[in-house]
Amino acid sequence: MMHCKPIFLTAFALAVLSGCGSSKMIATAPENIDKVPLKITPLKDADLMRWSHLDLIKDTVPGMSVDKAYKEIIKGKKGAKVIVGVIDSGVDIDHEDLKGVIWTNPKEIAGNGIDDDKNGYIDDIHGWNFLGDSGNETLEMTRIVKKGDVNSADYKKARTELEKKLQEAQGNKQQVDFIFKANQTVATHLKKTDYTLDEVKAITTTDPMLNQSKQVMMSVISQTGPDFNSELNEYKNQVYDQLNYNLNIEFDGRKVVGDNPDDINDKKYGNNTVYGPDKKDVVHGTHVAGIIAQVRGNNKGGDGVANNVQIQVVRAVPNGDEYDKDIALGIRYCVDNGAKVINGSFGKSFSPHKQWVYDAIKYAESKDVLIVHAAGNDGLDIDIAENENYPNDSTDGKTEIANNFLSVGALNVTYGSGMVAGFSNYGSNNVDVFAPGAKIYATVPNNKYKYEQGTSMASPNAAGVAALIRSHYPDLTAAQVKKILMDSGLPITTVVTLGENGEKRPFTNASKSGKIVNAYNAMIMAAQMSKKK
Repeated sequence: MMHCKPIFLTAFALAVLSGCGSSKMIATAPENIDKVPLKITPLKDADLMRWSHLDLIKDTVPGMSVDKAYKEIIKGKKGAKVIVGVIDSGVDIDHEDLKGVIWTNPKEIAGNGIDDDKNGYIDDIHGWNFLGDSGNETLEMTRIVKKGDVNSADYKKARTELEKKLQEAQGNKQQVDFIFKANQTVATHLKKTDYTLDEVKAITTTDPMLNQSKQVMMSVISQTGPDFNSELNEYKNQVYDQLNYNLNIEFDGRKVVGDNPDDINDKKYGNNTVYGPDKKDVVHGTHVAGIIAQVRGNNKGGDGVANNVQIQVVRAVPNGDEYDKDIALGIRYCVDNGAKVINGSFGKSFSPHKQWVYDAIKYAESKDVLIVHAAGNDGLDIDIAENENYPNDSTDGKTEIANNFLSVGALNVTYGSGMVAGFSNYGSNNVDVFAPGAKIYATVPNNKYKYEQGTSMASPNAAGVAALIRSHYPDLTAAQVKKILMDSGLPITTVVTLGENGEKRPFTNASKSGKIVNAYNAMIMAAQMSKKK
């Protein structure tokens, strides 16, 4: 890792922007951060849809000051095109807010059935689909138990975890079935499925079942809002998918792919349909791509962080755990086809072929490619060995194997003690920095938009800032960009609540940098670092 002296050590530190003559930009002052008043009134919808672009001092939400960077630094500057690899579930490349920013392979002739660029992938026009026609998958722990190698290091741990997850899923199934029965009872009584909370409250009855259903649905709608049917269906699908696919040792999702996932040299598999067999199933990848690159200022959906990027699509993340082989080959594909930033919004607790991924990370490092990765959504301190989240950049949890891997935790929209999203993993050594990851509004398939949350959303927010830096300061290395994202962020000493156990610690100790990604400060630091070269 590059060791550069931090710029922002004192209030109102000044940095002269390269190419700006004598004009100066003022970095956000650390001394002022902890004096920011708590936001009492809710954000307006127009602001909530793009809160991650707002400024902590000005807007009192822990955004990344993206708007400020565009207004005061980037305005009028063209920058170079940057290819960003999105290794995910796939992307709706025809979405109205994305189709203009999708990467097209200049060395490949579409539809001729020939590997024109001789990279091993036929007609890879917009990327590659390593999953082929596969969609649902088991978790890695399920695969380990299914193999039955009782003497392996991971078997006992995997079996214990699988039994725990199965018990939880069975309990969740009972709960979801109970709620759906209550929903049906109320819908039958009201003779409509799209009823409101007020209509439920107005029900008067002596029927004990209807009364119980009324109480259940009042509680559900109060928590989920008017779109409760959609939320319930999503929850039901998640629970049933766990039992039918993710935790089911009898299910084989890989059979349709046709390769041997335990052979890294078996590379001729998959296809060029980067949105997979059904476009509606690529919500996650489409959302991630939108956070990075959906068109700014077109009054459609939200705004992307980076305005000068091309999204290169690698489909390698199924509805279940990804295979190490697909991730390793996916990273190499992005590197070999010009990506300068790779976003990885995925992760798992077991990684039997982790060395393949470590080797791919090192390969990306050797080719000056930055990998930005989600820290995980288990609400755990991943500095503790038993909580390890893969992929990562350390074989011992302490020493980094490469200097091009950035791990990102997730922030809530509300500044203060609850600023870190409860689901977000954290760790003063193995999470590098935090970025907005709750209530993030972006593209989903079929020209639609949606709020999603997770470190899966925080990672592309940080990757978007990385792409901005690489666009405007292409002379900076991946290691320097990582250093900039960590060192230029906002340091906040407020004590925050972390994870599933509600641990209290200063925010500065929740990650290695102790900071929030800040695009404005990052561009200032990048300008000064570039000028020194």
